[in-house]
Order: sequence, then C-alpha cells, then structure tokens
Amino acid sequence: MVEVKLHDIGEGMTEGEIIHYFVKVGDAVKVDQPLVEVQTDKMVAELPSPASGKVKEIVVHDGTTVSVGTTLLVLESEEVKSVEPAMEMKAEEGLPKKVEMLTQPLPTDASTQKGEKRFIMAAPYTRKIAREFGVNINEITGTGTSGRITVEDVYNFVKKSDMIQSPEKMRATSVKTTEQTTELKIPSQEIQNKKETNVEVLPFRGRRKQIAKKMTQSLYTIPHVTHFEEADLTELLAYRNDLKEMGINISAAAFFIKAIAVALKQFPVFNAKLDEENEVIRLEKEYNIGIATDTEDGLIVPVIHHADRLTVREIHDKLKELTKKAQENKLTPAEMKGGTFTISNVGPLGSIGATPIINYPETGLIAFHKTKKMPVVVENDEITIRSIMTMSMAFDHRVADGGTAVAFTNRFKQLIENPKLWPIELA
Repeated sequence: MVEVKLHDIGEGMTEGEIIHYFVKVGDAVKVDQPLVEVQTDKMVAELPSPASGKVKEIVVHDGTTVSVGTTLLVLESEEVKSVEPAMEMKAEEGLPKKVEMLTQPLPTDASTQKGEKRFIMAAPYTRKIAREFGVNINEITGTGTSGRITVEDVYNFVKKSDMIQSPEKMRATSVKTTEQTTELKIPSQEIQNKKETNVEVLPFRGRRKQIAKKMTQSLYTIPHVTHFEEADLTELLAYRNDLKEMGINISAAAFFIKAIAVALKQFPVFNAKLDEENEVIRLEKEYNIGIATDTEDGLIVPVIHHADRLTVREIHDKLKELTKKAQENKLTPAEMKGGTFTISNVGPLGSIGATPIINYPETGLIAFHKTKKMPVVVENDEITIRSIMTMSMAFDHRVADGGTAVAFTNRFKQLIENPKLWPIELA
C-alpha cells in the first residue's frame, strides 16, 4: 500500500485545501498522473501519483483543509517513486515540471470503445474554469503549446456550445452554485441557523485564512506608524504622455517602483528586517519590491527582484507579467518570496487614504492613492491646477523614526516630481 500525503509544495506551507480529485476509488493510475488539486495560501497545484497502481481509498474529501503530512488517499501498488522531483517548480509557469505533461484520463465514447485514453494538458486554473461551466475538458481541443488547453479554449468551447449566458445570469449561476456547494459542506445545524437568520456563510480557509494569520501576526508584532504625504505628479504625467507619443507606454507604477528602489539605497533602514532574537537590524543588500495585488481569491504579493538593477521599461514589463500571473493563480514560489519592501497601488480603485499593514517581517510599506486635479498655490502665490497624489507610508517604529520616514518620502517625492532628474539620478 502507498499512502499519498500532502507535502510542502511551496515556501514552507503548513496546510492546503482539497479542491478536486481527478480519480475515484477503483481507478488505475500511472506514475506522475495527477491525483488531486490542492489550494494553498499562494497557489493551486496538482499532486502527482508517486506510483502506478489502483486507488484503494480516498481518505480526505473535497473542500477539506488539512495540514502537511495528512494522508489524502491510499494506492494499491508495489512500485514507489519519490514525489519530490515531480514537484520541482517551473520558473516560468508556476506549475510542477512534471505537470506540464501530466494527464487526466477522461475517455470519450469513441476512445473508450477502443480502450484508449486521451491525455489532457491543462493548468489547474483552466480545469477549474471548465468545471465551473460544467464542461468535460476531454472534449476541448487545445490551441496552446503542444496542444495544451488554455482558458480561451474553454470559453470558445462554451460559446460554440451555446452554453454561455449573459454576465448577469453567469454571476447568478456562480453564486447559486457556490451557495449549494457551501451548504453541502457545513453541518446541518449550521444550515438550519443559516436559514433561520438569513445569513450567508462563507468559508474561512485557504488564502483568506492565511492572509488573516499574517495580518494578525504583523499587527500584533510591529508597532505601526503611518505617515501621510502628497506628491505632485503633473510633470511625471506630462512625461508619460510624451513617451506615449513616441510609442512607449509605461505605467506610473513602474516609475514609483524605480524611485522607491533609489530612495531605499539612501535610506536602507526601510529595506531592513529586525532580528529580535539576535538583537540586530539586518539591512538587506537586495532591493526586491513586493506588489500588493488584489485577486479574486484575496490579496497576494508577487515580488519584483533586483528592482534597482532594472530599467523603468523592464519594471513595467515585469509588473504587467506578475499581475497577470497573480490574477490567473500561476505565480511560482520564487516569484512570491524574498521581498524587502512592499508597495500598494490602490489609487486606480479610488482610494484617498489608508493605514496599511506592513508585510511582516519587512520594515515598511507605502500605499499610493488616488491622483486628482486640484488648485495649488505655487511660486509668487499663484494658484494653478496640478495633479496631486496622496500616499500613506506605514513603518516599524522599532526600526525607524518619524523623521527618517519623512526624509524617505521626501526623497521619493523629489524623484517623481522632477522627471528631468532621472537621467542623472537613475542611471
């Protein structure tokens, strides 16, 4: 017998939620065939079979959150393969190397008659979308590399099958399905209470639970101080428009990240981590900027490594790539670790101010809020219309003081308010 257990598949995870089994009791499986889809606090991953054999028992049911080391299912097998090599992560996709060629045997009627199996190549997120639409992924023809099925393939299949609905109906169907699934997983007494009080019950697990733990740890460990400031983006926005006319489109956030990296070099105390046990403040030599990103499953922080070495254009491209992968749940562990300072660009959402919580164990976090035009008094007491952005910087008062925080944001302001300085300051 072989026990398939939940093991650590990314940066010290302690638990995971069982989303979906690809097999059932009695199914024959091969080495490296995906058995189960697991949601950790940072990613969705497939666990492959360590051996060939037959599924004897499924121990943990869908929707259950279990700790690392828990037995998920049992195989009848004699040949056992180490699981660790199969879970080595692909840097470019956030999926296990073996998963790229892993298969899900979902035979069509024709192939079943011939005793053949069709091998499916699709990322966990793509499989999830197919299940939400009630689509048999085995029936979809992939247009990706080596026949991989993409999300677009799923949507196109749904459209051709006349299964797609209006956005309103899709949302209603999704909500209804979620509620039905949730009700099946909560005790009958809770269901009764839900009906009596007309309260919607949401699961508190997976990424949301991990976010809660980390925020609580940060807030109860770090004495937070928030420093508020304004920056005049008029010249920077004009510079961006000039670049657009030249066919170069660079986001304002890319300029912010580069300016932060430059300012951190002058004020390294904010690119530091406090080691209380050894009574030292460790000044990091790498400038890795975390980007707080809002996703459907909750907040996640991909990291732009060595931001000080990248050009603004390279930062823009990397920011765009990481944001897309975060939204599609395709980030790798390497793309989410090693951060030394975090930014949160909430301005596009409409925020005018906040008291952000630091991404523990970092020392600082700066949030950029809405930019709006307003009358400003300039030289010679003249009033003019300028584009003003508000920002709030939270810092660990054990490591840095208010005066240093003000000096740091002043340096950042100087850079983004005066684009003409960039050729000599950011080289």
